[in-house]
Amino acid sequence: MDSSLPSIPAKRYFTIGEVGELCGVKPHVLRYWEQEFTQLRPVKRRGNRRYYQHHEVLMIRRIRDLLYDQGFTISGARNRLQELVQSERQLRRNATDGVDADEVLGSADEDFDDMAEPFDSADAPGHALQGKSISLQKELIEIRALLTL
Repeated sequence: MDSSLPSIPAKRYFTIGEVGELCGVKPHVLRYWEQEFTQLRPVKRRGNRRYYQHHEVLMIRRIRDLLYDQGFTISGARNRLQELVQSERQLRRNATDGVDADEVLGSADEDFDDMAEPFDSADAPGHALQGKSISLQKELIEIRALLTL
């Protein structure tokens, strides 16, 4: 993501102008993105004025990154965001089912080459599942890194 964007102040609500400055996009673009991305639903108050919350500012920065920096189309970015939201829901579901999400994900800096040790299939009958869980773990760490952008 673009590191030249200013840090997000600790406020509960942001006006459309403030969000535009924080995310490097113009207000008319934000209004358009509201139509295209169902995840963006700012609170509307008196006079239909929009007020964005912190998580929505982060979402807008993520959308901006997908569109401007990674070159996604609107529909591609919409699909990618949907995948990320579903992955995040699954992680939360696992956490509420007694599975610690941090335990599943491990550290984002962890080197997975050390984890994928060679083994003999005769010694480990569940080896196919082990390989799948390692690839799933890698994918989840990539998703986690994207969500923290």
